[in-house]
This record gives sequence, C-alpha cells and structure tokens, in this order.
Amino acid sequence: MQSDRFYNAAWTEDVRKVIDHLHTQYHQAPLFVVGLSLGATVLVNYLGEEGFNTAIAGAAVICSPWDLLICDRFINRRLVQKFYNRALTIGLIDYAKRHQTVMSRLADWEGIVKSRTVRDFDHSSTCVLAGLETADTYYRKATCTSYIGNVTVPLLCISALDDPVCTREAIPWDECRANKNVVLATTHHGGHLGYFEGMTAKSLWWVRAVDEFLCALNSSSLIHSKKRKITTVHSPLESSIDQAPYVNVGEDGLVSAFSNEQSGEVGSQQNEQPVEDDKAGDSGVVNGTMQLGANATIQLDPAPEPVFDAMMAPVKRRLNQLSRRSKISIWVLAYVAILTTWPFLGSALPMLFKKKLRNIFSLKR
Repeated sequence: MQSDRFYNAAWTEDVRKVIDHLHTQYHQAPLFVVGLSLGATVLVNYLGEEGFNTAIAGAAVICSPWDLLICDRFINRRLVQKFYNRALTIGLIDYAKRHQTVMSRLADWEGIVKSRTVRDFDHSSTCVLAGLETADTYYRKATCTSYIGNVTVPLLCISALDDPVCTREAIPWDECRANKNVVLATTHHGGHLGYFEGMTAKSLWWVRAVDEFLCALNSSSLIHSKKRKITTVHSPLESSIDQAPYVNVGEDGLVSAFSNEQSGEVGSQQNEQPVEDDKAGDSGVVNGTMQLGANATIQLDPAPEPVFDAMMAPVKRRLNQLSRRSKISIWVLAYVAILTTWPFLGSALPMLFKKKLRNIFSLKR
C-alpha cells in the first residue's frame, strides 16, 4: 500500500513499524538490522531515538554519510565528486518519475525534473514533502552524529576513508569512542559500498565482516538477556571518551583493536593507536552483571541457549541479497563515471601524444 509520505534520512517511522511488527511476530528471535549509505543514517537515528526501548539485538551500518551537511559540501567540491553527484541525482529523478502522479501534486515537480544536484532535488522534493524550510535545515535535522551517544545495542560502523561520496571529514570519531556499544571500523580503501573481493568482484568484504560480527553477537549470552537497570555515575576526573576502542582493518581483512591507552605515536589518525583488548579491563560479565567501564553497570537475566543455525540463516540470506544489489549499483556508478569522463580524456590524450612526439623529434635533431 502506498501513501503520500515519502522517505527521508530523518524519517524513522518506517523502520520502526517494520521492527515492531517483526518483534511481535517473532518475539523470541534476536533481531539484527543492517543499514547501507543513507539507510545507515536512518538506522542510527532510529537507534538513538529508541534507546533502551528498541527490540533490536545488534546492528551494523555501512558507509554512512554521518553528517549530511558536510557531505553536501564535499560532493560539490571536486570534479570526481560532481560526477557522483550527478549520477545520484539522475537516480533520484527516475525514482520521482515512478511516483509522478503523487509527487507532481505534493512537491515542486518542475524543480524536480530540472534538478542538477542532490541538493536541488532535496530543495524541490524532500524539503517540501517534509515541511522543512531549506536543504540545510533538512541536512542538520537528518544528521545522525548527535544520536550515537544514545545507542544501547552493539553497533558495528564500517566506513572507507577513500569514500568518494561520504567524506572522512564527517566520521564521528569522538562520539563513537565515547559509546561502549559502538565499534567504528575504518578502512583505507573500499569506496562507497564497494569492498569488492577478487578480480571478478564476486563477493563483498563488508558482507563477510558483518556476517562474522552478527554471528559473534548471536553466540553471545548478552543479547539473549533483558536489560533491567542501568546506573551511570559521571566522574569529573575521568572521561569515558578515552576508554572505548576503535578497530582498524588491514589489507588482508583482519580486524585489530586500537585505542588511546597505549600510544606509541601521535598522528591525525586517532584509530591507529594499538592496545590489547585483554588489558583494557573496562568491560566484562560477572555473575549476570555487564560491566561498562567504571561509570555504568547493567543487570542481566540468565541467558537461554540460542538455536544458532536456524536464527542466522535468514540473516545470511539477506546479506547475500544486499551483496548482489550493491555490486550492481556500484557498477552502474562506474559506468556513468566512465561515460562522463570520456570526453575529457578524449580531448586530453591527443595533446599528451603531440607533446611526447614533439619531444622525441626535438631529441633526434
């Protein structure tokens, strides 16, 4: 059934209804959610809004824009980003045309068709449908960084530092470090929802990483327990922002923990400071109590034994579907990038060859 309400990054009601429905139908099964790109922002916003009331046992977000205002500036900054901007805008216009009968009545249809950038589309469509004044107002409202501190379930965040759409400038390093439930994994390469493995790109690395993360959560007794009580005491002499780990992913796909506690060097990349997990001593489970550092404890019920394979089969099936869809979308973007850059390359190559030939002939003389 369709309605006059269209999605945006600040609208979490759709995912909330789906999760509540699944929890009602399968209340004994742990629910895991994976968000990609703008969907990752929606998921973090939802987790922050729900807090301890969410029915989700664990989640993962891949290539989130994090701060939409920063990403909007970034995607209009350089030539390569402008190509991606144009490709995304074409996709949004096609999406709008599929719902032209509704959108032409509710939004600025002429502005939608004439949109040249994502910002133009958001101004003519998203802001009008959501009742927001400007595109910047929408971007500030939809930014999820302020909600990270309210996330109360295990959350894996994967971002590529070479993402051509979601810049590393928007990654909320300090907010993720301050929340013990959040694991931030950054990779040097991967692009936007790329992470292709092998020459034929038959698989995606992030799918395997998320699968391992969710399998580890499902085998843990903590997610099968109910959180009863949480007490927090803030110490003026100690900040929890220096206690939570980052993780760094190497070229071989191995994940290692990093933190500020044992720092051999100081650099701009705060996630490149190693520490051994066993020495942290900040968290653990003792007699049904989950210790979250020196500042908080959570009382837990005894955990039942999970039926591992049966519970994880739907999750793996869905991850495989996401892998196939992401691979198709990335190749479409690559095709658009090649088509848009070819005129520039075609005009530049003859100039380069002429210069080379001129140098060769001058040397012979």
